[in-house]
Amino acid sequence: MTKHILFSNRNVVAWLSLVSAVGLHVFDEVMTDFLPTYNQIVLDLRNQLGFFPAPTFSFGVWLGGLIGAIILGYLMTMFVARGGKVIRIITMVLGILMIVNALGHFFGSIYLGKLFPGTWNSPFLFAAALFVTCKGSVGNGKENE
Repeated sequence: MTKHILFSNRNVVAWLSLVSAVGLHVFDEVMTDFLPTYNQIVLDLRNQLGFFPAPTFSFGVWLGGLIGAIILGYLMTMFVARGGKVIRIITMVLGILMIVNALGHFFGSIYLGKLFPGTWNSPFLFAAALFVTCKGSVGNGKENE
């Protein structure tokens, strides 16, 4: 598949935007010390509720998993380019999850009264996730269709 054909597919452009925004978001979270804040929130919720289904992570496992997910995201680009109902559903679900993630950082900042770690990149993550979700809902996204 040539570069011109690949980048004329709007779903591919949306997908690459999302994966890149997730990469920048992970960098933002690392630089603003997100993981200790996240782990403490999970532990506090477990103490208050008696059970909370979110895991806590060590730094290496958390960062390694996210880097692996980003690499997998880039590797999935060819499947996104081919399109199809299953890949559209997958991209839309991931897009919706990233919209929720971005909004969580935004509303977390409001709740805490200060910038929640990972908030600086959240507008870019939100925009890219919205883009991939909208593109996934309308078909294969090629210019000539």
